[in-house]
Amino acid sequence: MPPNNSQGAYACKQGKVLETTVESTLKAKGFAVVMFRDWQRNPEAYSGDVLVKHCPYKNIYNHEGYSEFVLHSAAYHLGAIRIECKWQQSSGSVDEKFPCLYLNCIEAMPEKQVVIIVDGDGARSGAVSWLKDAVRDKKYTTESNQDKEIRVFSLTEFIQWANKTFR
Repeated sequence: MPPNNSQGAYACKQGKVLETTVESTLKAKGFAVVMFRDWQRNPEAYSGDVLVKHCPYKNIYNHEGYSEFVLHSAAYHLGAIRIECKWQQSSGSVDEKFPCLYLNCIEAMPEKQVVIIVDGDGARSGAVSWLKDAVRDKKYTTESNQDKEIRVFSLTEFIQWANKTFR
């Protein structure tokens, strides 16, 4: 059977490269990697530093949403950090979803810390800047979600953050 060469299939493969790089970076820092369904059955079995994959949450539409990862670190006392990975190498719709992603971060994701990794250099002009500005200026936040800490990184910036944070 020939490979699926559609634009969507290509984009999905590119996104997997980003996720694999994030996973490899955190494995190198000593984090165990586990699927959410396994972690949910017995979180105590994975105490310590763990990167949980394919983590659900109820989005702003009250539907099931998923993030690529949630990082738990006992050794570094960081609490839970949700990690969203967005890769856009060519024109597409990933950057059009940034406003919805941002609202999910501040309104729906339960963690107080969220990292958004955006890379691929294919986003429309101004899209990544808009997201970074919204995060910096805490646009659309309310008193109830003012304590959220959201960071937007390129892949390189994420690796630098991981190197500094997990020495």
